Amino acid sequence: MKRTLLSALTVLVASAAIAPVASAVEPASFNIQSARLEELDARTKNSVHKLRIEHLNNQTKAVEDIQAERLNALDARTKNSVHKLRIEHLNNQTKAVDNIQAERLDALDARTKSVVR
Repeated sequence: MKRTLLSALTVLVASAAIAPVASAVEPASFNIQSARLEELDARTKNSVHKLRIEHLNNQTKAVEDIQAERLNALDARTKNSVHKLRIEHLNNQTKAVDNIQAERLDALDARTKSVVR
């Protein structure tokens, strides 16, 4: 009995002495899955970011001044389509009447005569 009590006491003291060392080795809140995810996230962000920057650099290197090129392209598109349509519309309106100014004055005269009477 004395030997059993002494063995139990020895095991208790030994486990009490080892417990803080074991808990210090691995923290209680350690999660191997979250550690793996954080590592993967850090690697992915770094490589994807570098690829995006490289892609953008390659695009902008092709054109000296990308903003000027975009403005020129926009200017060309709007001038060609909208400007031509407006001119065509105005030409069609004025071609219908030989002397547009005379027609406008006649219409104005007719309105003022009808109001005066």
